[in-house]
Amino acid sequence: LRLYPMSFKEFLLAMGESPLADYLEEGKWNEYFVIKDKLINLLREYYFVGGMPLAVDAYSKRRDIFEVREIQNKILMDYNDDFSKHIPSNDLPKVRAIWNSVPGQLAKENKKFIWGYLRKGARAKDYENAIQWLMDAGLIHKVHRVKKFDIPLKFYEDSNTFKVFLNDLGLLGALANVPAKEILAESRLLTEYKGSFTEQYVEQQIRCSTDMPLYYYTNENSTSEIDFVLQAERVYPVEVKAEENLKAKSLAYVLKANNQLNGLRFSMADYREETRMKNIPLYLIEWYLENELLT
Repeated sequence: LRLYPMSFKEFLLAMGESPLADYLEEGKWNEYFVIKDKLINLLREYYFVGGMPLAVDAYSKRRDIFEVREIQNKILMDYNDDFSKHIPSNDLPKVRAIWNSVPGQLAKENKKFIWGYLRKGARAKDYENAIQWLMDAGLIHKVHRVKKFDIPLKFYEDSNTFKVFLNDLGLLGALANVPAKEILAESRLLTEYKGSFTEQYVEQQIRCSTDMPLYYYTNENSTSEIDFVLQAERVYPVEVKAEENLKAKSLAYVLKANNQLNGLRFSMADYREETRMKNIPLYLIEWYLENELLT
């Protein structure tokens, strides 16, 4: 079995919200705005706690954010111990450099993984073994760029260009040392930190709940970027918005240039259907993917 951190749905179940999870399973997308505030608050808690089972278990029992952060930091320390035990000494600094760079890489406007972010003059061939070790250990995940919106996306993969995500949203907050109040309160989380948290959250929900191939897209001159590209029975370009902002210029441009495509926008806005585009609230991603795209 391939096990992942707990998804948002599994987090709700662990928090004793089974009736709510069952209601969302009914797929009544146009009704859920009436419980929006509750779902957003639970989502914010998930942003902080993440999906590591020990952290979720502790939070579900005691609601102690300091205990949760201690558990997260302990997990990160255990990872570092594992680095020392299992990685050859010449590769150890490279693995740690990649691991510690992920929050900063995701916080960039352009989230493409940049080797030079590790150190000046760093090249892919110097770090390939290190990044592969982290992938094999399940601690990071690559999302490659595609050059074209067509099935199978694998045919159009750019193997040299990719984003890197951590295995868990809660560990991202701990690794970046983001204070709990910044995540749990209505603060800069959904604006300044949106690259680090919202895309990580979306990637994690897709990875935990589906087997769909996952990519992202930029055109050749990088003037247009689509946050994710999903492949189910057809290809779906996906725009991710941390707030209720419904302006998706890149997605609109792509849909205009590709008449056969329908797009998805994941945001904090309510469910809505537009011409060739649907807006899916961030807190409904897992249910929508399972009940609509995969059925």
